[in-house]
Amino acid sequence: MKLEEIRTFAKAQGLSTARRSKSALIKSIQSNEGNFSCYATATRAVCDQGNCLWRDDCFIDAAKLGE
Repeated sequence: MKLEEIRTFAKAQGLSTARRSKSALIKSIQSNEGNFSCYATATRAVCDQGNCLWRDDCFIDAAKLGE
């Protein structure tokens, strides 16, 4: 998902989006929804949150951070 879409999603939930990274925004959204704020922490593409909206992007960004 593109950053602007994530900002729109966050604003709809009443969250501040100013000067926040994609990862920080998604973690705030996850926490606000009562979920684990675990975005981009999936090691070896292992995650038990199968219904997560951010799952595909999460694996990609986690792999980039692990490089």
